Amino acid sequence: MANFLLSAFADEAGGGILDQIDALKANKLTHIEPRGLDEGNISEYTPGQAKELKKILDENEIGVSAIGSRFGKIGIDDDDFEEHFEEFKSCVEVANILGTKRIRMFSFFFSEDVSKQEYRDEVFERIDRMCDYSLRSGVWCCHENEKHIYGENDTECLDLLSTFKGKLLGVFDPANFIQCGTDVLSAYDLLEEYINYLHIKDCLYEGGKVRPAGKGDGKIVELLKRFNNKDGERFLTLEPHLKVFKGLDKLEAEGGQAEKLKNDYTYSSNREAFDAAANALWQCLAQADCI
Repeated sequence: MANFLLSAFADEAGGGILDQIDALKANKLTHIEPRGLDEGNISEYTPGQAKELKKILDENEIGVSAIGSRFGKIGIDDDDFEEHFEEFKSCVEVANILGTKRIRMFSFFFSEDVSKQEYRDEVFERIDRMCDYSLRSGVWCCHENEKHIYGENDTECLDLLSTFKGKLLGVFDPANFIQCGTDVLSAYDLLEEYINYLHIKDCLYEGGKVRPAGKGDGKIVELLKRFNNKDGERFLTLEPHLKVFKGLDKLEAEGGQAEKLKNDYTYSSNREAFDAAANALWQCLAQADCI
């Protein structure tokens, strides 16, 4: 059975790192997957800034589950991968400073008129370089399924994760699979051996509307039951996406997520939305007999 460790993208609670820590503690979440911070996105942090962040987190007894980077969120036909790769190298050092062995990343955006098969070799070459570099420093690249990338559905993810077995770990995001029309449980069963941690984010097939965990089509309770069969410590990272938050437009291809946040669950503030998402996670854990 798994020992679940609860983490979150606490930037969705709003505010700087101290506000984010307050939201984590109030909801009994012990870890953070840093993303939007006081000095910008974690992908841009220098080693010096990371040391200051580590000090604050240690003082508040908050661990780092993974780096919530945006690496891989550039176009496959963009010319700036080398610059992107240099920034990635710095992020590997940041990961070690923050005491995590995981960097969440992606496998590049594709526009509708670009053939994925034509660029498959380029995708794999880039992923290989990133994995090789990070593993030399003891840090794993953790690939998240995402819309509009090579890896938006279960077969593409399997292609990536099986090819780089032993070099690349998987992050399973049920809501992203739903928004791509993929069956969540079938995808989990196909990818199970490669999945390192789960994102707790739910939504509906109809319109792709994001919902609190357990209120959509993501079968979160059943996913928790299946993931609980894995032994050892396993992270669950809460990613609410219930309200537009600072930096969201930079995380989505053409800012497409904001419309999907307009649904029948409304909140007066980002903190209220975050608290509701955390409460829904705890309810799902109880229903899955995981607490």
